[in-house]
Amino acid sequence: MASAGSVASAAPAATRRKPRPRIDLRRLGRAALLGSAVRDKLPDAIGHVVEAHRAHHPDADLETLRRAYLLAESSHRGQMRKSGEPYITHPLAVTLILAELGAETTTLTASLLHDTVEDTEVTLDQVGEQFGEEVRYLVDGVTKLEKVDYGAAAEPETFRKMLVATGNDVRVMSIKLADRLHNMRTLGVMRPEKQARIAKVTRDVLIPLAERLGVQALKTELEDLVFAILHPEEYERTRELIARNAARTDDPLAEVADEVRGVLREAGIPAEVLIRPRHFVSVHRVGRKRGQLRGTDFGRLLVLVNEDADCYGVLGELHTCLTPVVSEFKDFIAVPKFNLYQSLHTAVARPDGQVVEVLIRTHRMHKVAEAGVVALGNPYAPASDVPAADAAAPEAPADGERADPTRPGWLSRLLDWQQAAPDPDTFWSTLREDLAQDREITVFRPDGGTLGLPEGATCVDAAYAQYGEDAHACIGARVNGRLATLSTVLRDGDTVQPLMGQDPASEPSREWLDHAHTPAARIAIQRWLAAHPGGGTGTAEPSGPRSGRAAAVPAGHPAEPAAPSGAGAAPGASPDRPAAPSAAAPGRPVAGGPAQRPRRADVLAERPGAAVRLAGCCTPVPPDEITGFAVRGGVVTVHRVECAAVEHMKSRGRAEIGVRWGDTAECRVTLVAESFGRPHLLADLTEAIAQAGAEIVSATVEPPSQQRVRHTYTLQLPDAAHLPALMRAMRDVPGVYDVSRAQHQAPAS
Repeated sequence: MASAGSVASAAPAATRRKPRPRIDLRRLGRAALLGSAVRDKLPDAIGHVVEAHRAHHPDADLETLRRAYLLAESSHRGQMRKSGEPYITHPLAVTLILAELGAETTTLTASLLHDTVEDTEVTLDQVGEQFGEEVRYLVDGVTKLEKVDYGAAAEPETFRKMLVATGNDVRVMSIKLADRLHNMRTLGVMRPEKQARIAKVTRDVLIPLAERLGVQALKTELEDLVFAILHPEEYERTRELIARNAARTDDPLAEVADEVRGVLREAGIPAEVLIRPRHFVSVHRVGRKRGQLRGTDFGRLLVLVNEDADCYGVLGELHTCLTPVVSEFKDFIAVPKFNLYQSLHTAVARPDGQVVEVLIRTHRMHKVAEAGVVALGNPYAPASDVPAADAAAPEAPADGERADPTRPGWLSRLLDWQQAAPDPDTFWSTLREDLAQDREITVFRPDGGTLGLPEGATCVDAAYAQYGEDAHACIGARVNGRLATLSTVLRDGDTVQPLMGQDPASEPSREWLDHAHTPAARIAIQRWLAAHPGGGTGTAEPSGPRSGRAAAVPAGHPAEPAAPSGAGAAPGASPDRPAAPSAAAPGRPVAGGPAQRPRRADVLAERPGAAVRLAGCCTPVPPDEITGFAVRGGVVTVHRVECAAVEHMKSRGRAEIGVRWGDTAECRVTLVAESFGRPHLLADLTEAIAQAGAEIVSATVEPPSQQRVRHTYTLQLPDAAHLPALMRAMRDVPGVYDVSRAQHQAPAS
């Protein structure tokens, strides 16, 4: 198994992010023990930290760092790491990592002290008294819980504690990431099985957190270190490919870089063009995607400019003077990633067919791309107290999800669902699942607000993200204005509107778990199901409000047999809530009304003595505009003029016959109701029809399709003027999303 500490040394010099020489930990250890003891003088051991810190913060007050180092060194004195160095070299190395990223003084102070409370006699109260509450909070946030107290739950509960602390101060996680990076660099002294265990936790939890916080500099090195431990053979092959490419005399990336410099020089755009080598995991991924690697696959070009507008100027020049690969263009400046990342991505093709990827960003964007939240400096300081170096931190757009970069939406959601996680095992497994969803989409609410959701999220997830446990009452959704099932997968930029029922007794379905993609939705549904062991079997879509009432059918009503309890429910209805009674089998009449009374047409035709019949395809009622056609037997059929059958009849040469409504307002009409399946829906619909004063002549319920149910009712109305009120009453039934007049397709010619 490859040693974790060998990764950086195995990489060619050209692939390193910075050419800074490797720090000698043993020399640091000697300096820590034997360095200058002159009071008020900076110890020699933190010279590297001071140098890196001053590069980002020239006016930083170093007295706090001096005092923090002296406390850490005296507290850890006599402790040794398994690698043989004095223990103080670890907090020094962690602090140097953060200093190079541009962390401010408070973060560096806490990183020097991050192990004192856990491993020495120093208490949190002492840290607070000497360095203030901010430093105390950061040190507490990264301090592990004792295995003596928590047993096997110590690791997941430590991460839970750390994430909660990160919710209040993102600097907690930046210290933890730097701490894990240095531990991974020196992991080679551990047993192989322990290396693998730590590497897996790093892969499943720490690397996704580094990605979400935008700290790419730490994320990429952690990925390579994990790669070396968990996949040593593939790592070694990749290392050999990189070394072989570095030894080439010709470098196609350098040639394109020179060409790009010339193009931008002629255009008068001041820019810095750099070759940015891919790290090991990136090369490995490209190799798996493209097969045979070519020279341009080992790196990308990075173009750094001064202003945002220059980014688009560079893009225009490259696409004009070189051959662009249009499918590779992405604009993360106009639409930043959820982790603050901004850049333009494009690609150009060489004459030999090799494709060169190009990243275009400002110097400020580059700082944020590398350091993420660390580049924010102290994000909690008042505006007047922010150092000049921090003024370059990006201003997050005020659009909900990105309004507060110190409390991104994914972190808020994580903190919400972790509170509901019933035990450490559930939290630990759910956390890994959540962090594995490494791409986020933004969907819009109808009021203009936004919801940040992981890629693959459905309308179920959107409902719970917006309404919490109130989403148990959801009966459907509209996506981009169109009705959609709750299993519909959302895309970036969709507008989603969950449709909520009003009955507090509404319940989710067990099948919702198949559609729930976010931990918040899954945990909320699972908690409800655990509290209601017999529930959750109603529908695959949210079961809307249930009345539990039998349909109120007038005496002698020919249309409705004994009130059914759930016609139209989706498969999976419980035995006490049958999906449909035998009299209402899908696609069969609920009631045929064998003794249906004849009804006067109430239509006068221009052909005297002719029998008149209202067409069943469009069921015209007053005051619809109508026309007639003579059919077999001398009968005149009456259609609405917009009926599809009218054009068909005309095309067959049938002559129109003038018709008009008579004085009688009684009419028969066919209505189609479309709804989400739920128990008791048919009972509620028939009750609404009866209360509106209509009689059901016949009704059919079609088989559910994607949890939607289609009902067709032929109704007798005492007055056609009652039709609009009847249709409104049917639409008001929970679960019904549309009611329309029947409109059959014309038969084929």
